[in-house]
Amino acid sequence: MAELFIKQAKQYAQTRPSYPPELFQFIASHAPHHNLAWDVGTGSGQAARSLAGIYKNVIATDTSPKQLEYASKLPNIRYQCTSPIMSFSELEQNVAKQSSVDLVTIAQAIHWFDLPKFYQQVKWVLKKPHGVIAAWCYTVPQVNDSVDAVFQPFYTVDCEPYWEPQRKMVDEKYISIDFPFEAVDGKENTGPFEFVIEKLMDLDTYFTYLRSWSAYQTAKDKGVELLADNVVENFKRAWNENGHSQKVVRYPIYLRIGKVGNNN
Repeated sequence: MAELFIKQAKQYAQTRPSYPPELFQFIASHAPHHNLAWDVGTGSGQAARSLAGIYKNVIATDTSPKQLEYASKLPNIRYQCTSPIMSFSELEQNVAKQSSVDLVTIAQAIHWFDLPKFYQQVKWVLKKPHGVIAAWCYTVPQVNDSVDAVFQPFYTVDCEPYWEPQRKMVDEKYISIDFPFEAVDGKENTGPFEFVIEKLMDLDTYFTYLRSWSAYQTAKDKGVELLADNVVENFKRAWNENGHSQKVVRYPIYLRIGKVGNNN
C-alpha cells in the first residue's frame, strides 16, 4: 500500500482534508479514557494532529517514511515507521504494551490492511473492556452541479481502471467492511455514522488533490495522463462558471466505531 503514495507524498500532505472536530468529539465521547491513542496508517498525520488535542499521548504509525516526513510534529505525538505486518513482539516494541491503548484510529486506510491479522493486533493492544476502535473513510469531493458533472465521468470511467480493488470498500462507505467489534455504549450498531469535511479550494489545489490519488499515480506510471488537456479544460469551464475562484469542497465521511469486550 505505501508505495502507492510515495511519489505524491508532498501533494498528499498539502491537499488531503483535515477531519472535522465533531468527528473526534464523537469518537472521544465513546472512549472512557483519553490517555493513549494509536493512529494506524497515519500518512502525513492529519488525524494524529487532532487526536493530540484530546489524548495525552498519540503513537502514529505508517509503513511509508516518506509520508511521515510531512507529518505535523507535536510534543505528544510519537511517529513510528513500521513494517506492514508486525509480530506481537514488534507491536509491543514499536507501538504499545498489551491492553494499554484506549483508542485505535484508522483514517482512510483500513481498506488496505490484512484485516484478520490487523484485528488480532487491535484486540491485543486495546484495553479490555471498552477499548475503542474507530475507522473512517471519506468519499468523492462534492463542489457544485457543474463541477460534479465533469467529475463523475472522470472518476467512474477515466480513473476506474487504475484504482486498486480495495477502493470499492470506500465507494461502499465502509458498509461492507468486516468489523468484528461490539457497538459502543449508546449505539445500536457500529455504523457507518456520517460526518462531513468542508475545505476551501481553488482549482489548482483541486487538481493537486486529484493528482494525489493512487489511481492517478498508477495511470501515470503506465504512461496515461488522466488530467489530459481536454479534461482540464472541462474542469476549468465548470469551475469558472460563476466567476468565483475559490469554492467550498465537501467530502462525506463514513465512520465505523466499536469496542472490545472481555471476550474479544
